[in-house]
Amino acid sequence: MPKRHIIRIDQEKCDGCGLCVPSCAEGALQIIEGKAVLVAEKYCDGLGACLGACPQGALIVEEREAEEFVGPVPGAKGHHPEAAPEAEPAFVCPGSRMRQFAPQGTPEAGASALSHWPVKLKLVSPQAPFLQGAELLVAADCSAFAAGDFHARYLAGRAVVCGCPKFEDLDEQAAKLTEILKRNDITGITIVNMEVPCCQGLIQAVREAMQAAGKRLPVTICTLSPTGQVVQQQRVKAA
Repeated sequence: MPKRHIIRIDQEKCDGCGLCVPSCAEGALQIIEGKAVLVAEKYCDGLGACLGACPQGALIVEEREAEEFVGPVPGAKGHHPEAAPEAEPAFVCPGSRMRQFAPQGTPEAGASALSHWPVKLKLVSPQAPFLQGAELLVAADCSAFAAGDFHARYLAGRAVVCGCPKFEDLDEQAAKLTEILKRNDITGITIVNMEVPCCQGLIQAVREAMQAAGKRLPVTICTLSPTGQVVQQQRVKAA
């Protein structure tokens, strides 16, 4: 195996922000389970265009034995069909990179109360800085469409993660919530779900996560009707 320059990722420093992903024209980087990874050595050209994009200094270029460079990942912006490798790797989504920003005004005036991205539980890194010391909002995907005052009533001042227990794996949701609770000093949890039976899965995922993480937090459960009416609201105090 020849020696050449190739990227190395320090997993201890990487916080999964995803800023390196769109900077790689070869499509060789993606975020997997909250960390940047090299899809395969053969897709890295070793030029280090991604180095300046990493705020944590987790990327370095080193000289070592590695597979020969074969060209960009199929579908990447620098890809040419004649250089395509045999297998096509998983899709890389630059839109999942972590971002944090200030809300643009008050929700009562129609402004968004969202302060971070992404919001999908599946995409949020447990190490995202916006989770530290936050009050967590665990929302059903449909709830923001049902409640006209969702931003003002539920989202303002909270870090949100959303999901659908009907179409997503409950064990995966509970595992991700467990990591979030273990790694961050979450102050409390608000669950906003729908009155349909499958939406009880969100409550179950939070319950399992708190048990697995060994946390006892105040939890508010707000269940909405399809028309956005609050059909039940209960607060469970921390044990």
